[in-house]
Order: sequence, then structure tokens, then C-alpha cells
Amino acid sequence: MKLATRTALIEPFHAMEFGKRAAALQAQGRDIVRLSIGEPDFPVPPLVVEAMRDACAVGRTPYTAALGLPALREAIAAWQSDAFGADVDASRVIVTAGASAALLLVAAALVEPGDEVLVGDPSYPCNRRFVEGFGGRARLVPTTVAGRFQLTAACVEAAWGESTRGAMIATPSNPTGTSVPLDALEAMCTAIAERGGWALVDEIYLPLSYGPPSDGTDEACAPRSILSRVPSAITVGSFSKYWAMPGWRLGWAIVPETLVPVIERLAQNFYICPSAPTQYAALACFASETLDECERRRQRLAARRQRVLAGLASAGYHVPVAPDGAFYVWIDAGALGIDSATLAGRLLDEAGVALTPGLDFGPAGARDFLRLSYAADEADLDRAIEAMAAFRARLGG
Repeated sequence: MKLATRTALIEPFHAMEFGKRAAALQAQGRDIVRLSIGEPDFPVPPLVVEAMRDACAVGRTPYTAALGLPALREAIAAWQSDAFGADVDASRVIVTAGASAALLLVAAALVEPGDEVLVGDPSYPCNRRFVEGFGGRARLVPTTVAGRFQLTAACVEAAWGESTRGAMIATPSNPTGTSVPLDALEAMCTAIAERGGWALVDEIYLPLSYGPPSDGTDEACAPRSILSRVPSAITVGSFSKYWAMPGWRLGWAIVPETLVPVIERLAQNFYICPSAPTQYAALACFASETLDECERRRQRLAARRQRVLAGLASAGYHVPVAPDGAFYVWIDAGALGIDSATLAGRLLDEAGVALTPGLDFGPAGARDFLRLSYAADEADLDRAIEAMAAFRARLGG
């Protein structure tokens, strides 16, 4: 059987591989703290679970429209305005089978073979695969500590070439947990538009924004969507992180009006529609009771961030840029003199802590960086930091 050439471009997702390895050790009876996978440790909000039961009980299982339930599209649009200052018409909201499907649809609509798309290094690897899957080239642009590991307008201007068609930006970012300031993000989108390109802004972690770390309680930092400044931008969102629904596979894209009929045709042919009962259940995500619960969880994640940053510093691990969103810490372990894959393996085997090596996220930090996900309860985080401190002490130097 001859495989398609594109299959050779897809590398293993090391975060998942380390997760499998950690699970195998746990099955053998080892005590492993798993901080390698980027999914919340909180349960799905109760009202959402109840709404799912009700949807199934009354038979809300036939196909919906390919673009999603009108009521859910309206709810997402209203939330964009209330929470993130973006006045969005519901007709521009595309409900998708997870944010991955949103990225798939946008790439299918915009990427031609030979097109180049700029992506920051480090960045979430799967986003690049959608570009490559449609014959494009995801060009990784190295970022800096001074730029908080994010693309800037200057980066875009310097990297833009004849075949460049657009850029993918994630704010807050996986794996770094850092955000692009709104003014800087607007400048970047303007630079892209001036070159006739498109900007796709991944806002999956935008609801999990905390502001700069402090010694006191983290206050809400009133995050704003790029759509509040650049209505023509394309954004992607998800129910996976803020509402702790990763396995429910529901997300959305907000696109310019001209793209809606194109995306609709693609969705009809690629997967017909998102899960019907999941869409009905997701309406409960926007109930005040659910949003209040999610806000309490956001505050708890902010406190975990403080706890982990302080613990890593006292344990001798360097975090060059403190995260201001998501639930990740990007650790520079280069001073330890061990490449990240080997170090992650040793931390798993010797300390019982599963982290993700930088291999997934681009060559710039592949050797030196580790990603830690603090989406775990406080007791597990404390155990992990203690074990990492003991490992660091054994290394010496």
C-alpha cells in the first residue's frame, strides 16, 4: 500500500507519547505525577452535564446545520461581546467539532499548495499540521525572551516573503502561557493586512488570562479579543479548556462574512455537523451559574501558577518568562547540560514526574526547554516540585 506523501510530514506528538509512557508506569504501580498533558483537571460543570442528559433523553440527536445550532452561535457571539469586548454578529460564528476542526476548515479555505504561513517558535505543533496537510509550508519564526516567546509586527515584517499568505498566532500560547499585548497584536494584524495576508488568532486560552504574576491575589485582567480591534481577523475558540470539556470535541471559529458560505460547504462535506447533543449541552456553558463556577476555577489556576513559579525557583529551575495565561510554564533547563528529551525521560523514571520535552514545539527550544502543565491539584503540584527539587539536587552544579 502506497501512503500519501503528506503522512511523512507528520511527526509524533511527544506530549501524547510521554503521557502514554507515564500511564504505563502507573499501570505498573509507580506513583507518577502527570503534568505533561494540556487538559484541565476540573470536572465538566454540573449544568452542562445535566443539559447533556436532557438532550439525550429527549432525542436531540439528529444532524444540526453544518454551521451549528443558531442558539449556540448566538450565545457564543454574545459572550464574545460581554467577556472580550468584541461586537460579533452570530452569522460569523461557525460551531465546529473541536477547535481542531475550526483550524482544519480555515486551512482548507485559505491554504494553497506552496503557500507559506508564519508561525512562532515555540508553538503548538498540531496547528502547523493543518497548513502542511493542504500543501502549505508552516514557517517557524524564532521568538525571543524579550518578545515573551511571541511573534511581533517586526518579526512578521522581516519574515514575510513572496509566498507568504498569512500568520497563525496563539495568545495566550501553548506551550509558554504568554500573551501578546492587545496593541502589539493589533499592530501585527495591521502589518499582515497591509501585505494582503490573513491573520488567524488562536484565542482558545483567552478566558484563562490572569495578568502579570504578583505576590498577592491575581486579579482579573479583562482580556480583550483581537476582534475588538480588528474585526476582519479570524479567531478560534474552544469549550475544552475554560469549561473543562476536552473530550466533548466542540469549538468554534469566527470568520469574515465572505468566508462563511465557503466554510459551510467544507463543513458539510468534511464532517456534516458537530455533535448535536454536545451543542445542546453547551448552551448551559453560558448560564450565569456555570460562568461563576468557571471564574472560581480560573482564580484557582492563577493561584496554582504562583505556587508553581515559586516552587520551581526555589528548586533551581529557570523560567525566563512568567506565564500570564493558559496553564503552562516554559522551563529553560539548558543549564543542566541534558537535552530536554533525556531530561524529561529521567524526571519521569527517577522522580516520577511527567513533563513534556520541547521537541514538540519547534527547534528553537527543542533541546533546552520543558513544558509543565499546572492543570493538576495542589497536592500533586507540591509533590512534583518536591521530587523535581530532589532530582535537581542530585544533579548538582
